Amino acid sequence: MLQFVFWTCISFVLYTYIGYAILIYILARLFPYPIKERSQNSEEYELPPLTLFIAAYNESEIIPDKMLNCLELDYPKDKLNILWVIDGSTDDSRELLAKYPMVTIIGSAHRKGKTAAVNHGMEYVKTPIVVFSDANCLLNAGALKIIARQFQDPTIGCVSGEKRVAFDNDDTVSSKGEGAYWKYESLLKRLDFEFYSAVGAAGELFAVRTELFAAMEEDTLLDDFMLSMRIALKGYRIAYTADAYAVEYGSLNMEEEGKRKRRIAAGGWQSIGRLLPLLNGFKFKKLSFQYISHRVLRWSVTPFAFFALFPLAAILGYCDSSLLNVFNIIFVAQCLFYLCAAFGYLMRNNPNSTKLFYIPYYFLFMNTNVIRGIYYLFSRSFIGGWEKSQRK
Repeated sequence: MLQFVFWTCISFVLYTYIGYAILIYILARLFPYPIKERSQNSEEYELPPLTLFIAAYNESEIIPDKMLNCLELDYPKDKLNILWVIDGSTDDSRELLAKYPMVTIIGSAHRKGKTAAVNHGMEYVKTPIVVFSDANCLLNAGALKIIARQFQDPTIGCVSGEKRVAFDNDDTVSSKGEGAYWKYESLLKRLDFEFYSAVGAAGELFAVRTELFAAMEEDTLLDDFMLSMRIALKGYRIAYTADAYAVEYGSLNMEEEGKRKRRIAAGGWQSIGRLLPLLNGFKFKKLSFQYISHRVLRWSVTPFAFFALFPLAAILGYCDSSLLNVFNIIFVAQCLFYLCAAFGYLMRNNPNSTKLFYIPYYFLFMNTNVIRGIYYLFSRSFIGGWEKSQRK
């Protein structure tokens, strides 16, 4: 029985972090979703009016840079609406934004959370496409055009851009670990879309057809994921394009990164409960397969399986009479992994930490916070937003 549990656990871990990436790569090459030809020339395709939607709470420090970035975007000015939803901010965000006549400012005097701000702001969106972006990230100049062209395909209901984490040589694990993770995540998103559909959108930059928006529960933690996946539930695909990207710096330190990871993990648990129909593989077929493989396992079963491997390998290796049995080999390999992670922890504030140390540490850090996310979700009452980690 212990051997069965051990091999089941190791199968979950290997499939979630390695096997699925290999499998989706093969499927995307053998059975790619048929892509309809789209015009890549802006003169041949009439760009639709769209709204750039930015929800913010106390972001006065970043507003000048964000607005400069918005004004430099390569999109027809007569077709671009810029909407800021200021949710109960106590700084001078409104006064700063009032200096830009092209900006529409709405909000409430009381802080209600990001999801409430999104629900409220969408009542004022009149364009067929709405592009969501966080206040603390900057977009590449051609992002909006690239995203708009994706909607030429009628099967596309949502478009996710790429999140890129900027870091300098003197940055620590909080930035470098997050950057490495997002490179891996971006690869999976690209392969998912090539096969059928991306699984969720990154809140830093994504767009939806306005008509498909549905108000979300105000305690929603991952509003970007829930909004995009509920559109997928309606039968639309989520496109992914790496050519439209948002750049932001990583968390200030691992303590701040831990806050963010716990919140995301709690949102993952919450999303599984609210997207139960997506577990029905008979109805949603490819999407269910991708959702379970890419998200559900990572947010639920796999972290527990990962932490169970160490004691299971120790027990099974001890019970086997031969010294060089497979369980002892795996146990020693895990000891080396945890040792590297320990060095990564000790060097977490050292910019000279190498990938040999900070990647095992960040991997362990992520899985620990998935489990801690359960406590976060059920131990307190919260509103859906604005508990942000400090970034560099």
